[in-house]
Amino acid sequence: MGESAIVAGPDPDGLSDALADKGVRITRINGVVSATTLEAAGINDAAMVVLTDMDEASGIPVAKELNPEVRVVVYSERSLPDFVTAQTDLAVDPALLDVGVVAEELAAESS
Repeated sequence: MGESAIVAGPDPDGLSDALADKGVRITRINGVVSATTLEAAGINDAAMVVLTDMDEASGIPVAKELNPEVRVVVYSERSLPDFVTAQTDLAVDPALLDVGVVAEELAAESS
């Protein structure tokens, strides 16, 4: 199987399923995104962290600290807080790009 991704937050648009359909191994974090939950989810080997809950944006610098090579993707209608914009590789509003298109691009870039 292909690369792995950690998906944190609710996933009403089904991005994790769409990524899995493209061969990406998915590990979910339900709840607080912290060093402990990221490590348990396999941050050291993850190709990307997908965040769908802006209330958990403080987990972005933690993910980058644990794995500087991880790609951080935000898929949310809410705005990304300023303090994490420099550490976020891609921010996408679900209203602008369909989940299938996003999954296809992310899977292609991670392989």
